Amino acid sequence: MATASYGYYRTTIFLAMFVGYTLYYFNRKTFSFVMPSVMQEIKLDKDDLGMITSSQSLAYAISKFISGVLSDQISARWLFSIGLFVVGSINVVFSWSSTVAVFSVLWFLNGLGQGLGWPPCGRVLRKWFEPSQFGTWWAVLSCSMNLAGSLGPIIATVLAQTYSWRTILSFSGMICLTVSFVCLLVIKNEPKDVGLPNIEATTKKGKGGTSVDDLTLSEFLLSPYLWLLSVSYLVVFGVKTAYTDWGQLFLIQDKGQSTLMGSSYMSALEVGGLLGSLAAGYISDKAVAKQGLRIYGNPRHFILICMMAGMSVSMYLFRVTVTADSSKVWILSLGSAFGFSSYGPIALFGILANETAPPNYCGTSHAIVGLMANIGGFLAGLPFSTVAKYHGWEMAFWVAEMICLVTAVGYFLLRNIQTKMGRLPKKAN
Repeated sequence: MATASYGYYRTTIFLAMFVGYTLYYFNRKTFSFVMPSVMQEIKLDKDDLGMITSSQSLAYAISKFISGVLSDQISARWLFSIGLFVVGSINVVFSWSSTVAVFSVLWFLNGLGQGLGWPPCGRVLRKWFEPSQFGTWWAVLSCSMNLAGSLGPIIATVLAQTYSWRTILSFSGMICLTVSFVCLLVIKNEPKDVGLPNIEATTKKGKGGTSVDDLTLSEFLLSPYLWLLSVSYLVVFGVKTAYTDWGQLFLIQDKGQSTLMGSSYMSALEVGGLLGSLAAGYISDKAVAKQGLRIYGNPRHFILICMMAGMSVSMYLFRVTVTADSSKVWILSLGSAFGFSSYGPIALFGILANETAPPNYCGTSHAIVGLMANIGGFLAGLPFSTVAKYHGWEMAFWVAEMICLVTAVGYFLLRNIQTKMGRLPKKAN
């Protein structure tokens, strides 16, 4: 009976978060989806468009970090639902507006609401799923972003043939508002909220009588493993961002490929990324089920290191073997391989940050490594393009390749580091 109850709640809670986060992501991109229609009605230049989108990106980075910390202190279902409500409300108000200044302010507020979405999801997943299932469901939930990102432009384009951009934004916002109330009713923070035993005891005592919840913030922040994850995530996310932002230009300008080939390469990369995320979660869960979680090292490290090495190999082959006469199948295969091997580690870093932190700091842990990833994404912008400007795309991508390889080797050497963040419980005499 208890198993059946767990199954019911897991299914309904997961579906609510999946639908909710799909709407989060769709309503993060609605302005981009309807941008052509907006520009037909309102005069906007590139600087205006950049200001609007950048305001959201800045707010999202700030909000996601704060939300991660808050998710350790307040109800995850309230945080998730409030964020979805804010995002929906902003989209509705955006549909009433007509000036760049108002657009920018509203999209900044949209970014603040967006940051409340993912951290609560990680916390709820950890509370409801065993360690041997956590990675798989984390990866499947991540697919909500791929679903919204792939179907969103098609849906918006089809609707734009019949309805105005204002109607589209208003309608998607209203759906968000409705679903936010459903999520508030359906999502439960942890099993004990519905009378079921919790999967992990959040105040589990060690042999010496030390509770993991007794850890101070400073002890948690000084954990070497937290910073190994953070630095590695910075590099992997930065390199992935560099390839998704500049790989198309590299193919066209340096490799003599067509614009169509460039866009096809990006599509192949995203498809590979979807498969990589799912594979990383599923395969590493199998390793956890077989070996269990340990204080030193982690069963997920093997697949993580293999994928980081795969990133370096696919980057090397892309840089060295692709020419104007290269087979289209070969180029698309390299794009898929890079997507597979880069999105996999991105999923795993989030999983590791969540599951190896003390229960009272799992949101903060994910917030810190996520912030470092955003820094990596920033470095993939202007600094990377500056290297390309003065030394060419070939040199810029070689630098990214070497940094990724060094990081993979470093992680391999440190693979058996203490992964339990904070101090270990004292042994009984």
